[in-house]
Amino acid sequence: MNDAEEDLPSTPPEPGEVGLVEPHDFVHAQPFAFESGQTLPGFTLRYETYGRLNAARDNTVVICHALSGDHHCAGIHSLSDRKPGWWNNIVGPGKAVDTNRFHVLCVNVLGGCQGSTGPSTTNPATGRPFGLAFPFVTIRDMVRAQKLLCDHLGLASLHAVIGGSMGGMQVLQWGIEYPAFVRRMLPLATTARESAQAIAFNEVGRQAIMQDPEWNHGDYPKGGGPRVGLAVARMMAHITYLSDESMDKKFGRRRPQKPAMPDPDHPAAGAAPSAAYTFDVQFEVESYLRHQGESFINRFDANSYLYITRALDHFDLPAVHGSLEQAFAAVEAETLSVAFTSDWLFPADQNREIVLALLRAGQRASYAELATNLGHDSFLLESEDLYALVRSFLGAPHPS
Repeated sequence: MNDAEEDLPSTPPEPGEVGLVEPHDFVHAQPFAFESGQTLPGFTLRYETYGRLNAARDNTVVICHALSGDHHCAGIHSLSDRKPGWWNNIVGPGKAVDTNRFHVLCVNVLGGCQGSTGPSTTNPATGRPFGLAFPFVTIRDMVRAQKLLCDHLGLASLHAVIGGSMGGMQVLQWGIEYPAFVRRMLPLATTARESAQAIAFNEVGRQAIMQDPEWNHGDYPKGGGPRVGLAVARMMAHITYLSDESMDKKFGRRRPQKPAMPDPDHPAAGAAPSAAYTFDVQFEVESYLRHQGESFINRFDANSYLYITRALDHFDLPAVHGSLEQAFAAVEAETLSVAFTSDWLFPADQNREIVLALLRAGQRASYAELATNLGHDSFLLESEDLYALVRSFLGAPHPS
């Protein structure tokens, strides 16, 4: 039986939830050539699907994840899971990406570290992780690998491709690379080319990793490596995903609550000490960032972080095609680009330029800008306005 046509669970999930899900591995056992000219004898992509593939095999919505995301975008893997998939608020029965109507596919990118082949994968030639021997990967390489999975699943076409940030870059690449295969593109909070500022932030993160002595030029055992450097890289990057207003509203200058300390002169009375002049956590925002760094190093590989951020840096559609209009000349999909007013990593004007270039190229495209104070990560958070836009743009599945 095809992975995309597995039987539904005997007990239906709770209303609005996809319920228990299981990841699958697609093994491509033929040589794959990267844009760099490097090759692999084959690769594995880990993915999840939700909903049913229709008889015409043309109701699939591909979800493309951002830098730190993965294939698990909805549902839970076990009843003990503390959190569902990263876009569970938008994917499910009756939700904006309605799994009662669509077959949803989410894939961990080539070069990742959550089951797909990447730098942490064992190199069969050495019996050790690839490390820096892994080929340099681009956004186009990621999409080409995903298309091989779609062919394996027997998909006739894609109803839509959706993604935010790096996921939005993949969306644009899908429409350019496979114009007759994609009917709708929905890029969110993204750009057609990385700005100097975005490249600079990525470089600071890479240097934090590479200057960590435990990085060892990319040669480190699984479970080891530059944990301090990767945590610092994550902390720095996470700041760019938020906004000044959202951080001030959430944390301000509040200090963590500390238990009262006994007064040596009055042992019976408890009194909180004055703020200590140390480099321990002094503010709630510091504690939050340290938590983000600590949780990240337990699920992400440092070398994957290097490779994927470099793929972001090299994403430059105007340079590759001569102009953004020429890049979009062959696109057949209808496009809706969504931006967020408080996003300063990929600001609204960069998203708007995508639509203007599509229109100048004679394509069907529209633009929406949502007023938020949550920063770049706005596309991940709960927003009834965003849900309405997505639901309306996806419309009904293509008639069989």
